Amino acid sequence: MCGLWVDIETLWKFDRKSEQTKLNRVVMATGSSGSIVGGVASNHDGQEAASNAAHSGAATALSAAPASGAAPAASPPVLGLHREPTYNWQATKSSLKERFAFLFNNELLSDVRFIVGKGRQAQRIPAHKFVLAAGSAVFDAMFNGGMATTSAEIELPDVEPAAFLALLRFLYSDEVHIGPETVMTTLYTAKKYAVPALEGHCVEFLTKHLRADNAFMLLTQARLFDEPQLASLCLDTIDKSTADAINAEGFTDIDLDTLCAVLERDTLSIRENRLFGAIVRWAEAECYRQQLPPTSENKQKVLGKALLLIRFPLMTVEEFAAVNPKPRVDYIDRPRCCLRGEESSINRFQQVESRWGYSGTSDRIRFNVNRRISIVGFGLYGSIHGPTDYQVNIQVIESDKRITLGQNDTGFSCDGTASTFRVMFKEPVEILPNVSYTACATLKGSDSHYGTKGLKKVTQESATGTKTTFLFFSSPGNNNGTSVEDGQIPEIIYYT
Repeated sequence: MCGLWVDIETLWKFDRKSEQTKLNRVVMATGSSGSIVGGVASNHDGQEAASNAAHSGAATALSAAPASGAAPAASPPVLGLHREPTYNWQATKSSLKERFAFLFNNELLSDVRFIVGKGRQAQRIPAHKFVLAAGSAVFDAMFNGGMATTSAEIELPDVEPAAFLALLRFLYSDEVHIGPETVMTTLYTAKKYAVPALEGHCVEFLTKHLRADNAFMLLTQARLFDEPQLASLCLDTIDKSTADAINAEGFTDIDLDTLCAVLERDTLSIRENRLFGAIVRWAEAECYRQQLPPTSENKQKVLGKALLLIRFPLMTVEEFAAVNPKPRVDYIDRPRCCLRGEESSINRFQQVESRWGYSGTSDRIRFNVNRRISIVGFGLYGSIHGPTDYQVNIQVIESDKRITLGQNDTGFSCDGTASTFRVMFKEPVEILPNVSYTACATLKGSDSHYGTKGLKKVTQESATGTKTTFLFFSSPGNNNGTSVEDGQIPEIIYYT
């Protein structure tokens, strides 16, 4: 039996003399001992270290996402020959995927090498033209097109080694290895070499980890890489959580075009004075980047067209008084429609009675709420004498600071029933949790219905199970008799 094996092996060597000579040298260099599993694991450990060597701006913004692979190597790894015995390695791989995965980042049978990265961080990565050309039209043109390269080594100074390894791994095995540190550079590499399937995986990863505090950073990247779907999702997140998004660290790092794209939107859920404060912070950071003193003139200079997108006419008199320097040109006065989800309302009274008079004094009630909402109007009682028209001024005031956050001089018609009648603000009024506010209504008209058996605490549960809780308190001073127990302003209409 031993003699038969020698004859067969000799015949095989004779037919594959050139190739076997190479394989014998590999066996002699690496030794014939060691398990197949151990050899594969050793090779892949080196690859994992290389694939995590690059760090991008996305790492901080996506810090909540689980990272993939081992820690970065202290220096660029030396890519040696595969330590698994290479003689008859094909017999140990039962599928085409396993065989191609075995060749990933492997000198065996390689016919091209890439020098990826710059300087000391550059890595020499082996590959196989057939595999790359089969997975990428760019590589196909590079190796087989009319101007195909004949070089055995190709330099890629603009590509991160970790991202290039992630691309090759996908082409060889369909495996996706991305994490917070590599997702943006991998997306860039996938787009450069026209591998849309890997692009899709990168966008999906970013979408899953999109939050208000990283939305601006990802929006910048989405615009840079021409990813409209991701950009749209980022803008939706910014619309829903504008205050959180502009307070995030990454907001002041965005470019001017991205800033303008956001300021042009009518759907931001924030008051204009807070939006103005945010762009002032951005201007200060931009002055620092351009090495300019952060004077008012320089801030206006770096803001350029962005300053014209702030809707100063939407500010209250008190808010505009704090703006410095004052604008000297026309500004947009179209309200931003920041309403999301379904409209809700609460009624603080359990019973309705007759005859509540008005003599020019405002009805007031203080309240706070357990979560951020936007108040869009009040429900008020109407006349006890049949159909009647009223003139009314409604306000929401931040109680401790005595700042009017929203108001409207308007009117409403009632039909003489004990129902409430909607009176709306011109724009939503943002209400923060656990802050004291005063709802105020000054009516001019005939005697009306009023509410009794008032509730100090009212909770409204949404269809998704989220609870919004209002606490009511009597407002000090002359309130035309309105209190927690009796009076006007029975309903608050709001969006969460």
